[in-house]
Amino acid sequence: MKVLITGANGLLGQKLVQLYESDESVDVIATARGASRNPFGTYTYEQMDVTVRSEVDKIISKHSPDVVINTAAMTHVDECELNPEKCWKLNVDAVSNLIDACHKTNSFIIHLSTDFIFDGESGPYVEEDLPNPLSKYAESKLESEKLLEASGIKHAIVRTMLVYGIVHDMSRSNIILWVKKSLEEKQLIKVVNDQWRTPTLAEDLAKGCALIAQKQAEGVWHISGKDLLTPYDMAIATAEFFDLDKALIEKADGSIFTQPAKRPPKTGFILDKARRELGYEPVSFKEGLAILKSQLAHV
Repeated sequence: MKVLITGANGLLGQKLVQLYESDESVDVIATARGASRNPFGTYTYEQMDVTVRSEVDKIISKHSPDVVINTAAMTHVDECELNPEKCWKLNVDAVSNLIDACHKTNSFIIHLSTDFIFDGESGPYVEEDLPNPLSKYAESKLESEKLLEASGIKHAIVRTMLVYGIVHDMSRSNIILWVKKSLEEKQLIKVVNDQWRTPTLAEDLAKGCALIAQKQAEGVWHISGKDLLTPYDMAIATAEFFDLDKALIEKADGSIFTQPAKRPPKTGFILDKARRELGYEPVSFKEGLAILKSQLAHV
C-alpha cells in the first residue's frame, strides 16, 4: 500500500511516518511545505503546498497513492477567527485541491476534522449528531466535510480533539508540556474547569488513521481519547504524575479569558463505532502521560 501524508512536519504527520516505519507493506510519501523536519522513518519526501493546486496535482499524480491522509490544516482557533481568508484557503480550498487530484488517481482520502463542529451543548457526541459550529475554524472544517461528502470520491472523515504528544525537536507544545514547564518554574497558572474534552494522544490518532487506511473504511469516524476531562483535570493529573506542586494550579472560568473565537463548552466523543468496526482502543489519559514521560527521557 502506498500512503501519501500531507502536513507531514506536524505532530500527527510525524507520528504517522513513525508508525509506518515498522510496516514493510506500506510505502510512505511524506509531504509538507519546506524541508522535512522528521529524522525518523524510511519515506520519500516531497515539498507540497496543499493550497497550490498545480503542486497537489503534480505530486499526487506522480505517486498515485492508494491512500492520502490529509493532516495539513490551520488549527489555531483564534488565528482562524482573526484571519478567516487564510483559514478558508488552508482548511477548505486545499481540500478541494486534494479532492480533484484524488479523483484522477482514484485515491482514498482520509481527512482530519474536529469536535469544534459541534456547539458543545449536548456532548459527548456520536458521528451522527448534528453539527453547529461556533467559530470560523469550526465553519471551515465543517465545510471541508461537506466538500468530501459531495465529491463522490472514496473518503473517510476523522474527527478528533485536543491532540497531545511530542516531536523530537520539541517544536510543538500542548497543555501537558505547558503545565509541566510552568509548575517546574514555580509559576501560578489559571486553568479552565468549565470545558470538557476527551484529549487524544497523537499516537492513538495515528493508529486510528492507519486502521481506517488499512480497511479503506469510508464514512465519519470519531477518534479520540476515552477520558472526559476538563483542562483543569488534565493539569492536576499532570502535576500528580510528574510530582509537581498542584497548589500552583488555580481553577478558572472560561469567561475570564478574552479569546476571539468561541469554544464549545462540552464536546468529547463516544467511540463505540470505532471500537466496534475498527478495533480502535485508545490509552487512558494517565497511560498517555506515562508514554510522554518515557519519550521526554529521550529528547
